[in-house]
This record gives sequence, structure tokens and C-alpha cells, in this order.
Amino acid sequence: MSTISNATKKPRLDAIEFIRGISMMGVIGIHVGSQYVENAFANPHLIALFEVVSRFSVPIFFFISAFGLFYNLDMGRPFSYKDFLRRRFRAVLIPYLVWSFAYILHDALLFHTGFPDILHMLSLLFFGNAKYHLYFLVILIWFYIAMPIWIPIVKRLAMPSLTLLLFAQVAFDYWSSYSVPFNLFVYGLSDSSILKPFLMYRLNYWPFHYFFIFLLGGYLALHREGFKAFLHQHRLMISLFFLGTLAAMLLHYYILLYQDGYTELEAINTVHQLAPEGILYTIAASLFFFQLFTCYAFPKMTHWLLHELGLHSYFAYLFHPFVITYLALALQRSGRIMTAPIAIAFYMLTLVLSVSIAALFRRLGYKLPWINNLTIGIYPRH
Repeated sequence: MSTISNATKKPRLDAIEFIRGISMMGVIGIHVGSQYVENAFANPHLIALFEVVSRFSVPIFFFISAFGLFYNLDMGRPFSYKDFLRRRFRAVLIPYLVWSFAYILHDALLFHTGFPDILHMLSLLFFGNAKYHLYFLVILIWFYIAMPIWIPIVKRLAMPSLTLLLFAQVAFDYWSSYSVPFNLFVYGLSDSSILKPFLMYRLNYWPFHYFFIFLLGGYLALHREGFKAFLHQHRLMISLFFLGTLAAMLLHYYILLYQDGYTELEAINTVHQLAPEGILYTIAASLFFFQLFTCYAFPKMTHWLLHELGLHSYFAYLFHPFVITYLALALQRSGRIMTAPIAIAFYMLTLVLSVSIAALFRRLGYKLPWINNLTIGIYPRH
């Protein structure tokens, strides 16, 4: 049994809340970009903004999740795995099931696909396929289940071992994403093969794709004073690292477009967060935004806006596909295609509506606590 507690409550960190809001905005950008890229005449630079610049958004959630978990661990008390899972499952598993069933029911009624049978239902829930964004919670649940493994690893981490783990992460993700023999094997499996869905949907439930960024978040949380000093002392270096990795992502994207003849869709499916430069970009973004929200003061209005985005990011993240669906249907019925100005307006409207509805439901949840219990895993303090 580990000698770490999971009960100690420490002061809230603005950086974690603010990054959560920025990440939610990026995820919405990626999903709006998926709508916009269907336009054969889409602006490739706007696609780059939606689909490449925002690519840190999902993995950085694992970074701040691990940072928050290890930040609140008490190193001097026993770690209660049972209590940890109970709290984490209330915060993640219950909302995951609620939102999954909501999307399954909604889509069955809207698209007349019918309600899935029990085996199909179990498959949808296991792989996070009830809606395109829910897989994140599945991976997070697997990270929680493996917490007794992560704790001793994080305790023993040092820079040499972190470096080795980074190389291992790059190698594993490259193999999973780009290995031709492996992917030919997967797609060559019979549709009746039991193994095929477990390999086809590996990105949806294998935490191994993000283990480094999770462990890095935990390591920095346990060394938070040194991390804070590092952020203050190396502002320029961190900013240059962020800009350099972003430039590498964009350069790869434009080379694929203008030199190799890829379509925009093919390019963004190649330049993503699991590419070698994507992994470095996620690390750089994690450091950059943590530095930004730790080392600098913001005007009251900006601080309030960042707080609101972070506070309502969980519900907005879970809810925004509903908004995208109905805005897309309205656009379709109007007979208009998604041009660049419409795509920008589509994004802004999706963001504003998602956050506003999240704020409305949260306030309603203060009067009817079961709403917050089921939708975002928030329970009244006793």
C-alpha cells in the first residue's frame, strides 16, 4: 500500500482553472473545424487555426488533471484507493454515463437510427463512442484506475527517467499512429473479429498514448515550488519553446498541403497531438500557459472571464456537440455553406451558448443538487 493520502485540500490554483477553460475553447475549435473542413473551398489558414493550433487541447487536460490530483495528495498519509475511486467515479464516471445515454437517446431520436441493443450499448460505453468527444473521459477513468501504479512512478521520477519516458512516448505514439504494418494488420482483420474494435478504437481508451504528459503533470505538482521558480526564471525560454513547437506543427501542415499534395483533411489527420512535434507542442503549451497564469497578473475583467471559462468548462465541454448539431442543422436549412466568416461566427456562437447554458445549469444545480451531481459530478459540501 502506498504512503500517500488523497484527502489534503490545498489552495486553488488559478492556472489549473484557467488552462481548463483555454483547453475547452480549443476542443470546440477542433470540432467546429471538423465541420468547416468539409467545405471544398475552406481557407487552409483558418483550418490550421482550428485544427493545428488547438491540438494541445485534449492532452493538456491530462496534464492539469494529474497536476491537480498530485497537488492535493498528502505524501505523509496512507493512500485510500477505495475512497479515491469513489470520489473520482462520482466526478467522472457518473457524468460520463449520464451524458453518454443522453447522446445515444438524442441521436437515436434525431437521426432515426434506433436505440442500440445491449451489446452495442456496452461497446459504445466501453470505447467512448456515444459521441465523438466522450472518449476523453474513458481514458481519464483508466488513468484513475491505474493510480496505484502512477503514484510510485511519480515519486521516483527524475529528469533522466523523464527523458527516457519522453522518448518512449514518442516511439509508442509514432508506432500507434503511423506504423503501416500495424495499421494494415488492424484494418485487415475481419469485421467479425473480436480483436478488431479493441485495436480500431485504441485511441479511445488506451492511456498509454498520453502517459508522459500525465506523469509530467504529477511530477511537477510534487515539485511545485521548484516548478514555480523555473517558470519565473525561464519565461523567455518557455515562450520560445512554445512558439518553436507551434511553428513545427504549422510547418509540417503546410509542407503536407503545398509540397506533398495532401488535402486539408489528410493533413490535419497527420499533424496531430500524437505526432512527435505534437507531443513536444503539448509539453510546451502546458509550460507556457502555466507560466502565463502563474507569473502574470491580469486585469479584473480578464481574470473574471478566465475564471468563468474555467468554472464552466466541464459542462461546456460535455454539452457543446448539442450546440454544434443544431447550429449545423440551422445552417443547412438556410442553404448556406460554411464560409470562413460563418465558421468564425459558428465557433463564437457555439462557445457563448455552451458556456452560457453551462452557467445556467450550474445555478439551477445549486437549487436542485442532483443536476450538478449527474452532469458535472459536483456535490454539496457538508
